[in-house]
Amino acid sequence: MRTELVSEPGDPDRPNEDFASVGLPASGQGGALVVLDGVTPPGDGGGCLHSVPWFTARLGGALTELTVSLPDVPLTELLSRALARTAAAHATTCDLSHPRTPQATVAVARWSPARVDCLVLSDSVLLAESPDGTVTPFLDDRLDRLPRSALADHAQVDATLRNKEGGFFTAAADPSVASRAVTGSLPRGEVGALAALTDGAARWVERFHEGDWADCLALIRARGPHSLVDRVRTLERADADLVPPRRGKTHDDATVVYAELSPA
Repeated sequence: MRTELVSEPGDPDRPNEDFASVGLPASGQGGALVVLDGVTPPGDGGGCLHSVPWFTARLGGALTELTVSLPDVPLTELLSRALARTAAAHATTCDLSHPRTPQATVAVARWSPARVDCLVLSDSVLLAESPDGTVTPFLDDRLDRLPRSALADHAQVDATLRNKEGGFFTAAADPSVASRAVTGSLPRGEVGALAALTDGAARWVERFHEGDWADCLALIRARGPHSLVDRVRTLERADADLVPPRRGKTHDDATVVYAELSPA
C-alpha cells in the first residue's frame, strides 16, 4: 500500500497543534490512520498546565495504539478509552472541567480485509474513494450549521455551544463525547483510497471553493498531500491581500494523510 503524510504549521513561530499517524500492524492485516486538529484556546487556556500539542500528542498516540491493537472494538469506544487515558494523565494537576481545557477535532479510519470503519468529530474531514472514483465524505457539519454571529464571542461559545446539545462537540476531557461522533462503515472492496484532512487543508474546498471533495482527493492522489497544502498557502496569501481582508486566521495548521489501500 502507499501512504503519504504532510503536516505544516500555520505560523513557523508557533508549534503545530495538529497530530497525524498511520498505524500498520505487524500482521499485515489492515491498518489505521488518525488525524487530530488541536483547538487553540483564547486567553489563559482554561487552567490547564499543558499545551495543546501536549494534549494532541497523547490523545493521538493513545488512539493510534488502540485502533491497531483492538481491531474489533468500535471506534467510538476506542475514542472514549483514549480520552479517558489522556484525561487521567493530567486530572490531578489541571481543571479538566473548564470549557477551554485542551481539545481537538478527530478523524479516524481503520481498515481490515472485511471493512473500513470511519469516525469524524468536529471539522476535520475524512474522504473514502471507491475503485470507480466515487468519493464518500465523512463530515461533522454541526459547527457549520451554527450562525457566524453565535461564534463571535468566545465566552458565549464556551458557555452555550461547545460540547453542548444544540452546539458542537470536540474531543476534550469527557469520554462520553465519543458517542457524538459521526461514524460509518464501508465494505473493504468499496474503498481504494482514504484521505484525512484538518480544516487548514480542507480550506481548498470549504473556504476557497477550488473544487469538490472528489477533486480534492484526485489532487492528493496525483500530486501528493504537499501539493494540496502548497495550493492552500498560495490562496491564503492572495486572500490576505483583499481589502477588507477575509475574517479568520490567514494561515492555519494544515495536515493531510493519504492512504492508497492494497486491493481487497
